[in-house]
Amino acid sequence: MDFTPSVPSLSGVGKSDPHSFTESTGDNPMSSFTTPQPSRRNAIIDIGWGRLLFAPSFESPKLIAQELQNEQEGKRDIAMYVEAPQLVLADAPANLFLDPSLIFRRTLEPALPVEGPVPGVTIRSLSTRADIAAINRLYSMRDMVPLDPHMVWAQRNADAIIYLIAEDERTGNVIGSVIGVDHLIAFGDQQGGSSFWCLVVDPQTALPGVGQSLVNELITRFSERGRACLDLSVLHTNENAIGLYQKLGFAQTAGFVVKHKNAINESLFVDTTDFAGLNPYARLIIDEARRRGISVDVLDTEAAIFKLRYCGHEILCRESLTDLTGGVAMTWCQDKVLTLRRLASIGLRVPRQQVAADPHTNAAFLRKHGAIVVKPALGEQGRGISVDVRGEQHMAEAIERAEKEGGHVVLEEFCAGQDLRIVVIGYKVVAAAIRRPAHIVGDGVSTIAALIERQSARRAAATGGESKIPVDTETERCLAEQGLTCDSVPEHGRPIQVRKTANLHTGGTIHDVTAALHPILREAAETAARALRIPVVGLDFLVPSPDSPEYVIIEANERPGLANHDPQPTAQRFIDFLFPVTA
Repeated sequence: MDFTPSVPSLSGVGKSDPHSFTESTGDNPMSSFTTPQPSRRNAIIDIGWGRLLFAPSFESPKLIAQELQNEQEGKRDIAMYVEAPQLVLADAPANLFLDPSLIFRRTLEPALPVEGPVPGVTIRSLSTRADIAAINRLYSMRDMVPLDPHMVWAQRNADAIIYLIAEDERTGNVIGSVIGVDHLIAFGDQQGGSSFWCLVVDPQTALPGVGQSLVNELITRFSERGRACLDLSVLHTNENAIGLYQKLGFAQTAGFVVKHKNAINESLFVDTTDFAGLNPYARLIIDEARRRGISVDVLDTEAAIFKLRYCGHEILCRESLTDLTGGVAMTWCQDKVLTLRRLASIGLRVPRQQVAADPHTNAAFLRKHGAIVVKPALGEQGRGISVDVRGEQHMAEAIERAEKEGGHVVLEEFCAGQDLRIVVIGYKVVAAAIRRPAHIVGDGVSTIAALIERQSARRAAATGGESKIPVDTETERCLAEQGLTCDSVPEHGRPIQVRKTANLHTGGTIHDVTAALHPILREAAETAARALRIPVVGLDFLVPSPDSPEYVIIEANERPGLANHDPQPTAQRFIDFLFPVTA
């Protein structure tokens, strides 16, 4: 049985009384929003990922310091509006730190109109347990502290906290979330303030304006309650977020934030200069290693080469490629011709293939299969690949593009299906995800070129520059097959695929399907890894569905990106494999 308390998880230190706060009732839904609330002493509210301490209500800096040190493991507590942070820090300098964040504020005026959600986006309150899981999926993608599902569900209707969700009207998927806190109800704040926290947007959505829509909904709701202002805390280096908030009418205001020194906050109080230039794939592994007390020595930042050391045991890594992968395994994986030849030799299903030769031989292969894939045999990250090539002229152009990547060019039978990446670590499947080609959604105003530019910028920002949509002859070919060009203005809501390859580096998106993976696919992936003698590998399958036994294997990646498989614990399993004593 679900139990919903009459108040959120409010508490205090000393004589505060959380039960002085009420929920709105059916008879007068605005009663608790407009009724004056008593000031609370030592006021605290638990949001689900941690607690907010309303510093102005605390009796002393010492009490703030003591309460921050009561933070639960795996949570993130925040003391906000600290007036004398030096006094709080002085009481526990080894355990607390001054957060390098800025506070921004927007004055709320009910008479001022606020824009509604952008087209294609619905903003609503959290209503199901599945919504909480969807929010945590987004948090996981952005390395945020997850919500406690039981706590959030219990206080989902409490007036002090608003859990909002953004939904894609076309797919029904949850693509964004934000949490609002009513300071009058939560803390008895006589200034009548409010704040929002954990604004998150799915980095893979093609819909623009999701974050803006969520913030605008909170502005509307708190304005209707008569709140004086809406505040937020943002890291001083987050220029993209600050730009959005300034666009929405927020301006910097005075105030300090103090937090507890923990693994979650480590990058804010520990010098991480040596790791700053590393890509997300290396950082994910390094962060997990450091959490376990494994020392890290970066040898080449640009190439993402680093050394891990624990109790005299050393492993050299280039992202997920380690010196445990032998030279023969590297040879098998790097050359796509050798990969498929090896897998076919042990009975695994692979597409037919041949090395590009003279035009007559190439044309014969194309006629035999009707549609082919053209790819550089030694390429990576989706560069130089052309998919579903059906004409001789297009084939010649595709071969020319592939040749620019170096090495020989492969012609491969085109097999229809979903692009499935399976990650194997220690010869066991750890994650599986469907990869989808880059697409945009028309807004009825912008050209395809402008939509691609905006979508590419969002993907790059969300992936540390790893995912961008190139505009090249392959993009133009994909559009031409749909009767479009880069100058076309698609109607509102129309989804348009702009690439045929699903690689993340060319703007593709990735969606976890580990739980749905068919046992035959799991067995095929583990068999392939053993055949190639490679303990850590990403295997690319084409399948009708991840829960179907039909498949072909098209590639093996000796350096799979582990950062793309939330919520699966790929980095944890990787470090388990390298240093099992730390598991």
